[in-house]
Amino acid sequence: MRSDVYRLDDARVRAAESRYTFFIPSESETAAVRVGDSVRLTFEWLTDVEKYGGERMWVEITRIDGETLTGTLDNEPFEKGKLQRGDVIAFERRHILDIQWIAPKPPAFPRQYREYWERCLVDDCVLDGSEPVEYLYREEPDMAEESDKYPDSGWRIRGRIGSATDDEIEARKAQYVALGAVLNRDDSWLHLIDSPIGSAYERDFETGEYRPVNN
Repeated sequence: MRSDVYRLDDARVRAAESRYTFFIPSESETAAVRVGDSVRLTFEWLTDVEKYGGERMWVEITRIDGETLTGTLDNEPFEKGKLQRGDVIAFERRHILDIQWIAPKPPAFPRQYREYWERCLVDDCVLDGSEPVEYLYREEPDMAEESDKYPDSGWRIRGRIGSATDDEIEARKAQYVALGAVLNRDDSWLHLIDSPIGSAYERDFETGEYRPVNN
């Protein structure tokens, strides 16, 4: 177990930080893994690397002792000389990113989350966390390309104006991203996300409520 060259990323912490775009198995699923199942883990390298500071790789479980699991690496790392296929890896359930079940597969687990991959247009200042959402409206979707995997939701989201000048507001840039990326930063408007096209809302920062706006 060459734990001197890597550490394992805590998937639950990462999921909590990006809960609308980073999804991991439920605790019920990780509790149900068996010897022979394979799980995906994130290895963060502690020594110099050629290209990647971390890699996500599969480990086949060979032993389970409470919260401590042991398995063998089932990938050949891109970063050579650190680990190799077949190396013994000790880990915990909190490290599990994904599961490949051996047959017979356990009964289906209920889905515990909704995914928000539809696209929207949002100010950069909301995405980088420098400003919260203040105004949002939903128009007829018109930004999606034919080859896009996910559709345009029609949502257009602006950051707080505050003391910004007209020139500063005009200079703001926007990005076309997944709704989940916005929600990771500010989910105060989540209850409005299924509002119909034509809806518009402005946030009252004193009460925290969003007031309908007539366009």
